Amino acid sequence: MTPIIDYHRKTVVVTGAATGVGAALLERLRAAGAERIIALDIKPCQGPVDEFIRTDLSDPQAVDDAIARLPERIDVLVNNAGVAATQALSVVIGVNVLAPRKLISVLADRMPPGSAVVNTASTAGGGYPDRLTQILELLAIQDWHEALTWAGEHPELTRNLYGFSKECAQVLTLLYAAPLSGRGIRLNSVCPGLIDTPLMADFQQSMGKPILEWMISQSGGRKATPGEIADALAFLGSDAATYIRGTNLTVDNGFTASILTNQVDYSTMPALDGLTNA
Repeated sequence: MTPIIDYHRKTVVVTGAATGVGAALLERLRAAGAERIIALDIKPCQGPVDEFIRTDLSDPQAVDDAIARLPERIDVLVNNAGVAATQALSVVIGVNVLAPRKLISVLADRMPPGSAVVNTASTAGGGYPDRLTQILELLAIQDWHEALTWAGEHPELTRNLYGFSKECAQVLTLLYAAPLSGRGIRLNSVCPGLIDTPLMADFQQSMGKPILEWMISQSGGRKATPGEIADALAFLGSDAATYIRGTNLTVDNGFTASILTNQVDYSTMPALDGLTNA
């Protein structure tokens, strides 16, 4: 019987592949038989890749240069790279929103019917319905620099910069799913909760350790492993997910479900100063 997750004869492009979830994904892609794996990252990638392209995903010219080096056929694109709010607005919006959008828009022309795009979003972006009109306005701005200017002119949205960027990532998946589907390309995203990766240090700095510890306590007492999130990415990028399109898949050990059904312990929740979009 053919394995459920099979990447034989597939060329896969992965951003943010040097560490954490991206590094774990490389192992899974290779084990699933991927024919060619190309990694884009600002840091050297030591995993099982066939080609590494050093790319600053916050720089539109660097993204264009990387695109020029990619092959004419791509079967799966995984926009996994992400940064926390310890970085400047131009970097957070660039890496988390504008680079994935550019890669999708340009590389779709190289993706045959049956291909797949998977974004790594976040449960931090779950509040997008409250700002959907504004997010759609931002995503309608095609010029990279104009989009950054727009974001900088809306501090009421970017006060929680990481959360807003991941709201945009979720909406990007919803917005582009139908046009890509018309070309036979599936687009979905994985929305993880807290993951045990090097990025946790940045989240502790930007969010504070108490709120992270509370979230862990309400998520079964542990963070996700990089491999657990990589498994979800690998599934959505594979032919096992052919009828899944335009989905923001929550992978947080039930944390969101507990919030929606009022089953979390708010009595132990620390203050959320600086983390709202109000």
